[in-house]
Amino acid sequence: MKNNQIIVGITQGDINGIGYEVIIKALSDTRILELCTPVIYGSPKVAAYHKKVIEAETVNFSHVRSADEIDIDRYNIINCCDDNVRVELGKVSDVAGEAAYLALEQAVEDLRAGKIDALVTAPVSKEAIQSNKFTFPGHTEYLADKFGVKDPLMLLIADGLRVGVVVGHTALKDVASKITKERIVSKLKILHRSLISDFACTNPRIAVLGLNPHNGDNGLLGDEEIRIIKPALHEAESMGITALGPYPADGFFGSGNFQKFDAILAMYHDQGLTPFKALTFDRGVNYTAGLPVIRTSPDHGTAFDIAGENQASPQSFLEALYLAIDVCRNRKIYKEISKNPLPKYEINLNGESDDIDLSALEEQQQY
Repeated sequence: MKNNQIIVGITQGDINGIGYEVIIKALSDTRILELCTPVIYGSPKVAAYHKKVIEAETVNFSHVRSADEIDIDRYNIINCCDDNVRVELGKVSDVAGEAAYLALEQAVEDLRAGKIDALVTAPVSKEAIQSNKFTFPGHTEYLADKFGVKDPLMLLIADGLRVGVVVGHTALKDVASKITKERIVSKLKILHRSLISDFACTNPRIAVLGLNPHNGDNGLLGDEEIRIIKPALHEAESMGITALGPYPADGFFGSGNFQKFDAILAMYHDQGLTPFKALTFDRGVNYTAGLPVIRTSPDHGTAFDIAGENQASPQSFLEALYLAIDVCRNRKIYKEISKNPLPKYEINLNGESDDIDLSALEEQQQY
């Protein structure tokens, strides 16, 4: 933070998609500066091009050479790519992929150095960004590698609904082999910890979905629920994690049961994300839990089909920006609480005095 102002880095994403459009539209409300200082990692020239295309000339950026020169009272932009980079709206191109990578690389370096407090990533084309420098399925895996995190958690968030997945960017034919007790327990630990420190949930409740139709019908349609998922829930319970289930995935969201929990852990990508996106439409945020840093992203892609047509909604990007700010504040509060644990208090119960160590209770929440 600079003068107690939260500084949020924003990567430009794929320059041929809707990244700049949603960024510019979101920042058209200058009240954003009351909440944070946005720093765009991209290209002033490309930003100017997109401003002209969507007729948003009133949004202005302060061009700075590095994060050390940030003006906390303005929108900032750092040039990360060749000034002659060419924009081809709606097209997959190696040039756009390289520009997206360079912006991401610089932003991550500044995030690691503490020059920015959080990172919001605009959408990239997973096809265009692939190179000998970027060989990951997406941002989640790239950031996990950069920060030495073996097992991050993809978490989708909107309107109090939080959905994580055990297996993320993996071909469906390979999902079952990747569902293990150890992996489920690991994801539950990350999710439990994140709910406490990032989302201020004091006693989080997590619902866990089954893998097979009807939870396998007692082994008739698959036995992963019996062999793997239930033992994982028992182990999590022994760690002080409240994880209930497994619940049959087909009726869980339609019945409204998800409203009783602080988060849901689905077994694989589409099992969790399909109902999530159906319920939240354009308000969803992708959050990477388990990192030492804060990263959010709008829950949509490059939308090449509408790039340059001034049709993209900035709502998901705005939600990603707001979430990054909220998590930054929550982590700061959690850090202060951890440094100054609650003292012991003497409580009289039925005429008897018992010393209650509240700090010990707090530790139990983190197993």
